Amino acid sequence: MVLQILLLISGLLLILFGANWLVDGSTSIARKTGISEFVIGITIVGIGTSTPEMVVSYFAAFQGQSEIALGNVIGSNIFNILMILGITTLIKPVTMSRENRLKDIPMNILVTGALLILWLAHSILGIGQNQISRLEGLLMLIAFVAYLWMMFRSGNDNTEEENEEIKTFSPAMAVIMIIGGLACLIGGGRVFVNSATAIAHYLNLSEKFIAITIMAAGTSLPELATCIVAARKGRNQMALGNVIGSNISNILLIVGGAALISPLSLSGISYMDFAVVMISSIVLLISAYTFQKERIDRIEGMFFILIEIAYMVWLFIKG
Repeated sequence: MVLQILLLISGLLLILFGANWLVDGSTSIARKTGISEFVIGITIVGIGTSTPEMVVSYFAAFQGQSEIALGNVIGSNIFNILMILGITTLIKPVTMSRENRLKDIPMNILVTGALLILWLAHSILGIGQNQISRLEGLLMLIAFVAYLWMMFRSGNDNTEEENEEIKTFSPAMAVIMIIGGLACLIGGGRVFVNSATAIAHYLNLSEKFIAITIMAAGTSLPELATCIVAARKGRNQMALGNVIGSNISNILLIVGGAALISPLSLSGISYMDFAVVMISSIVLLISAYTFQKERIDRIEGMFFILIEIAYMVWLFIKG
């Protein structure tokens, strides 16, 4: 028990150090290249922090466990917006640019809506088999490449901290910090989840409770740590970009790649799961136009968290 507690603390420290290195290295790259922090967040940081979801989903697809592969992505996307962005705004309200409101957040809704349409077509309307096919997975991957190209093409419009004097590093050092930060985030997250699960077993907590709480949030720890550190350092655009980038990567890159490995069955995903993942994306857009416009304030962040808690309670009761 003592060893597991020490491992738990070690995992948290690795996550903290990794998040700091990733944010500082990514910010330095943004300053050196002139690419906005939002674009760095939505691409390098967003894709990098989605690595745990990618590993889980790809291995699940290789083993024919399509429900895990798809459920992991849907649960992570809900957690990213409602819990991670909610907690981030409690630390510091997240400012949105005009481009965020008119292009980036609607893009997240569009990608999420495309996944919802596939579910409706296959599961409700009975078109084809009740699964995401390899062809559909390939189209998702092509869309992901096109999205990255579009992001970097229009990625030189920094929004809020352009005139700040911040410490920068050489390109080589910044890349080392990014890679090292991601390694610490992923490794620390794995240590944290394994030790937390062992402690939960020691306390005789149920498998259902462990799955819904520890495992559901485990693969999102890199996003959570990165967003918290980014918010504390005043890198609001990087935090927002991380969440949106992770969600888009989760659907196009991870679901697309997993479906290319093995067609993903949709039978284990309920209407409520798809409803909540779509609602979370829409609520993010609505928050740009309510209360304090052009920012997600603390009241809205608390509302996000309450929706996530209600959804987890529903999952626990549903079993």
